[in-house]
Amino acid sequence: MTHPSPERPPGTRPAVDPAVEPTEPTEPAGTPTPKPRLRSRRWFRAVAWSVAGVMFVVVALGGVVVWQNTFDLDEEKVTISQGGHTLEGVLAKPKGKGPHGLVVFVHGDGPTNATHDDGYRPIWESFAKAGYASLSWHKPGVAGAPGNWLTQSMDDRADEAAAAIAWARARSDIDGRRVGLWGASQGGWVMPKVAARTRISFVIGVSPAINWLRQGRYNLLSELREKGASPAEVDREVAKSDTIRRLLAEHADHRRYIATVGAEGAMSEARWGFVSRNNNSDVTADLPALRGVPVLLVLPDHDVNVDVADTEAGYRRELDAAGALTVKHYKNATHDLVKKNLEDSELKITLVALFAPRSLFADGYLADQRTFLRNIEPAPATTH
Repeated sequence: MTHPSPERPPGTRPAVDPAVEPTEPTEPAGTPTPKPRLRSRRWFRAVAWSVAGVMFVVVALGGVVVWQNTFDLDEEKVTISQGGHTLEGVLAKPKGKGPHGLVVFVHGDGPTNATHDDGYRPIWESFAKAGYASLSWHKPGVAGAPGNWLTQSMDDRADEAAAAIAWARARSDIDGRRVGLWGASQGGWVMPKVAARTRISFVIGVSPAINWLRQGRYNLLSELREKGASPAEVDREVAKSDTIRRLLAEHADHRRYIATVGAEGAMSEARWGFVSRNNNSDVTADLPALRGVPVLLVLPDHDVNVDVADTEAGYRRELDAAGALTVKHYKNATHDLVKKNLEDSELKITLVALFAPRSLFADGYLADQRTFLRNIEPAPATTH
């Protein structure tokens, strides 16, 4: 209760401050004065509006993420039988009636799923704009698919792709005269083998290497240079790499490998088996299968994994005379053709992947592939 002050007669109310509470009718003497409520109401309203504003922003940003990650495609889960094995994958088609051309995806190294953790979808959408569907599958043992990709050779992978092409050509929504391959990195050793097994209309090679062992040495030295390794550290790592190469040449088993180099940082037994099977890969002998086939060679300027100068020289040596090779270089691009300034920052690449996934890639990368596909002439219909 408010007590009277000497400046006013007893029993009267103090003057009402309209900034504290609204003016009310005079009440009888002795009636308790209502507590100020307007400030608390204003505080509540401010908090409520702040919460509402935050919720609006969250919902709006969520809507942007959903919108930016919704692609103009019709996707179908597919199962392909291949030599007693099953491939589980995705067929991403342009909206509307076919038949569509087809791009068959050949993954690089590692446990890759059909969408490459959604990284393929902007590429699929770009291809769809050129009238092409995209076919990709989980590597064996990835995302619940049967098998184990580490038991495969490059020839095994080529057999998979050839079987997928045969499966696709049997579909009414696929134009069998416009079927080709898109392959990244390790996929470069697979695609010419596919071309030797079945007719293809084109190849898009993204940072493929020529020789497995040369690529490994280039990758090792590039990574050491990137992290600023000392000359002594470089010497130690090169010596260790030379030891591993010797063991591979001698067909050493995993036990001997571990006994020689130690367990710390060593390959698993499955990985050692995979490298032992494939370390002699060299595309030079297989590239002639691509002579006369339109080939788009995509090369970034910041590739730590692959020596793109060696790749370009090898492809030109084998394919230039046929007149069907196109080479494109991309500035500010890494091995995956992601912009280097994004790949260098975990925060930036995460935000762009969420809010603008089509902007992850080097400038011109998606458009150049789309143009290349639009210019592909349908191959003559044959049984091969």
